[in-house]
Amino acid sequence: MALNSKTFKVVTIVGARPQFVKAAALSPRLQETGTLSETIVHTGQHFDRTMSDIFFEEMKIPDPKINLGIGGGSHGQNTGRMIEALERVFIEECPDTVLVYGDTDSTLAAAIAASKMGIKLTHVEAGLRSYRRAMPEEINRVLTDHVSDILYTPCQSAISNLLKEGIAESKIHNAGDVMLDVVRRFQGIAKTQSNIVRELNLSQARFSLMTLHRKENVDSKASLERIFSGIAQSGVDTVFLIHPRTTKMIESFGLKIPANVRVIAPVGYIDMLALIEASSLVMTDSGGLQKEAYFLNKPCVTLREETEWIELVEAKVNVLVGSNPELILSALSKTDWPVQFNAVYGDGRAAERIAEDLLHRLQISTN
Repeated sequence: MALNSKTFKVVTIVGARPQFVKAAALSPRLQETGTLSETIVHTGQHFDRTMSDIFFEEMKIPDPKINLGIGGGSHGQNTGRMIEALERVFIEECPDTVLVYGDTDSTLAAAIAASKMGIKLTHVEAGLRSYRRAMPEEINRVLTDHVSDILYTPCQSAISNLLKEGIAESKIHNAGDVMLDVVRRFQGIAKTQSNIVRELNLSQARFSLMTLHRKENVDSKASLERIFSGIAQSGVDTVFLIHPRTTKMIESFGLKIPANVRVIAPVGYIDMLALIEASSLVMTDSGGLQKEAYFLNKPCVTLREETEWIELVEAKVNVLVGSNPELILSALSKTDWPVQFNAVYGDGRAAERIAEDLLHRLQISTN
């Protein structure tokens, strides 16, 4: 049976930094098919320029056709408002599929809106589990997976998770991790075009690179105090890329940042890659940054009790420390990290595979 040659409309939903990065990998591949027409919708979840606009500019991501401007509220407020707004978008755009990334409030809102309207839902980075339901992201990813029609996983363990939960194998395709595609594409650019390491006088320095934004860390004075205590005791120079909300909470608690911590504003993707490359290790509570560190052969100290990227812990290139100052001190003092990081998230061609498979599935469904 011949496959039809109609053009299929993909409405892609983004709202936060990790989704912008993933779109930088997949959007060009969708366009290259000549048959998948993509419309990007930005929910506005991340609205600060350093957390949003700069990524579209420097990574050459197509401008969103629609920006809903929804952000700054609670999880429930944002998700509810997004669902209502996205329903109107989907009615107007009539997509063949709605494509979502990861596990943010924007992801869940689009998943609910699309599934209730009977629109085929495509989930990129499906099947990840931290098995901690107290994390809003865990709820988002589980619910999204269970209403998705097409699920693209980044690794084998994600497939196992989905199958254990009763999701049909026919819906699942292990494409690899699109974030590896992006790192490989921009790593050389970062080396030649970024000046941030020189501007910050870090060229000859040994330093750890830190980000911190999760509610369990930044909304708790005690957690912040414990994290700062572990870093202060280590004496390791630390460059802290501080999230706007984290700044607000530190100020509201009246906390003093340790003397060995240098605070800088968030940076774009290219500068971020340059900083990771120049660092000795990464310290973060971000899921995406754990992988970026891994892709650039940097060990990671994860300021969480669990991670969805279990392969990194099993490979001993990622250590979970939570906010425990003793564990933080021990991890920052660690010198026996593996020298060689083995590939577990594909070969850097995930976006190509997703675009090809998605087109094939949409063609099959209309024959």
